[in-house]
Amino acid sequence: MEDLRLNVALLRRRVPNLTRAAKSVGLRPATVSNLSTGKIPVGRAEVRTLVALASLAECSLDELIIRGEKVEMIETGIKALDLFAPLTKSGTIGLVARPGMGQLVILAEVFHRLKQQGYQTILLEPEGKHPEVDDISAYIDHTFHSIEEAYEYIAKLSNKTEIVFAADRSHVLKGDIQNLQERLQNIGVDSVTTFLVDLKGEVVDEDLPYGPLETLLQFDADLAARHLFPAVNPIYSTSSILEGAHLDQTHLTIQQRAQKLLRRYRELRAIVNVKGIDSLPETEAPLYKRGELLEAYLTQPFYVAEAFTGQKGETVPLTDALVDVRKILDGVNDAKEVKELSYVGKIQ
Repeated sequence: MEDLRLNVALLRRRVPNLTRAAKSVGLRPATVSNLSTGKIPVGRAEVRTLVALASLAECSLDELIIRGEKVEMIETGIKALDLFAPLTKSGTIGLVARPGMGQLVILAEVFHRLKQQGYQTILLEPEGKHPEVDDISAYIDHTFHSIEEAYEYIAKLSNKTEIVFAADRSHVLKGDIQNLQERLQNIGVDSVTTFLVDLKGEVVDEDLPYGPLETLLQFDADLAARHLFPAVNPIYSTSSILEGAHLDQTHLTIQQRAQKLLRRYRELRAIVNVKGIDSLPETEAPLYKRGELLEAYLTQPFYVAEAFTGQKGETVPLTDALVDVRKILDGVNDAKEVKELSYVGKIQ
């Protein structure tokens, strides 16, 4: 099948308040979000949905649907991200979390790792007082106080270097981010990968909090409460890279098998919490154990947290992570204890 995806950048520019606009024409914001990230393939979308989106963006279907263009992944060495929600290069990545779930820690970690890969890191200072932002300042090359300052600097760099740019949702609501992205596109700058965070924690209550995204990182309150970090939900986090011809088939197969296991594990865990492990049927016990092992394996020591945890940060190449996860799924590690896979790099 021909590789198809939504022109998310065009939607973002043309329809700033997509949640309200989608509802006004009878579309569910969740459907629009899933189409944008690729969770729902464009090829499976209802024609009326695509027509309605094209009408909102005042464009043709040919402009709305991009054919055959490869979306490039940024490999971070963070297992949970690379496996379940790969970062889209030059795309927009939204972090959905309440305060205390570790969104700024993961932002700092990603910036730290990408700086090692030669990226420049830029922060647009959030509105209001947010002292927690000071904790990530060591991983920011440049902080700007206005969107105009950021634009002038990025425009001057042109495409000479890759850039990761972070901003708070307050700038999204004002239209600053859409404006910046449109101006950069107009001068041919396509080297900026944008991270959007919500420092107030209101984003979890919105249907489409940042507008259309290429990558959605949904944080999980249960994982955070059990101190399983990064607390990125491996089932609800997603990326446009996971659809079409953008992802290696082996990666896609393992990712889908892992998600299926984790869904069932979560169902079983609810039973175990009430009735105990002995209440599980013999056929389900191995699935529960593998779910526990996989959940533990997705934790990871971060470089930016070394001073607090006393653990050395770990980078796991995607090829190694895929091998490890496949072994967990196939039962190769059934004899291991959960603590043996907690906060490690690759499995030894």
